[in-house]
Amino acid sequence: MGHREDLLEGAKRCLVEKGYARTTARDIVAASGANLASIGYHYGSKDALMRQALIASIEEWGAGTAAPPAADREGAAADAGPLDRFAATWDAVLHRIATEREFIAAQVEVLGLLPRDAGLREALGEVLPEGGEGLVAVFEGVPDTEVDPAAARIVGSFYQALLTGLMVQSLVRPDAMPSGADLAEALRRVTAGEVLGPARPEPVPAAEWTGRDG
Repeated sequence: MGHREDLLEGAKRCLVEKGYARTTARDIVAASGANLASIGYHYGSKDALMRQALIASIEEWGAGTAAPPAADREGAAADAGPLDRFAATWDAVLHRIATEREFIAAQVEVLGLLPRDAGLREALGEVLPEGGEGLVAVFEGVPDTEVDPAAARIVGSFYQALLTGLMVQSLVRPDAMPSGADLAEALRRVTAGEVLGPARPEPVPAAEWTGRDG
């Protein structure tokens, strides 16, 4: 790799190991084997390099989530309904959240910096729509090119909001994280209007109607 690639890889390591705000130019130099002058030459500034490292890390993490659950790959869940696929995919995402805590901590740290860092806010804002599109593709099991703009904007925003909230929750209460089945059940209850009060009774099968009043 050249110095540009070395610097990016070094910045990505620093992002996870030291955090976004605490990483200095000298940290990146030490991690990359490059020199201070090369940061300005290739990226303009340390902050610009860190923004690139953040976006690259997010894209790589998203690409690692793109594979369907093992059950789908083996054909066992080929006929699964939407809520079953929703639950299985979230289980895969939740596993990554639980096992990649340093990466998750770095992402959550960045959220607190956004109100006071216009450059960071602008950089993330540019890739946000693409991230929503990618999440829809993951959950629907289709290529990004098959996701229409409306689905990317509406459904993608829903997935992004849920993912961000789960990342934060994993740092605050890792012992109380929901499962994919929990999330699917929550979605079912909301759409069925069963959040408040008892669930609606199961319908009586037609075969059991005989002999009942009414």
